[in-house]
Amino acid sequence: MRGLNKIKTEIEAFASDSKNSELEIIEALKNYYFNKAVTAEIKLYKKKKKKVAQITKDLKISHRRFYAILEDKKISFTKYNKSKPETA
Repeated sequence: MRGLNKIKTEIEAFASDSKNSELEIIEALKNYYFNKAVTAEIKLYKKKKKKVAQITKDLKISHRRFYAILEDKKISFTKYNKSKPETA
């Protein structure tokens, strides 16, 4: 509990020095650490040491969101067409 109080006072002090509110600072920290975790997981994905299912489970995101992140970072991946082909 003492650790949380220390973090809270640090965030309040930073908020008073900057133009941002406490919630904006927390959101920025959340985005920073999420992006840091995603980058580490992408490195393992590129080396083929981790599969998409494991990564999405660890990051607690959907497969579609992970593929969108890969597209944004311009990382190549295999797209599978799961729709059934039409038979004539």
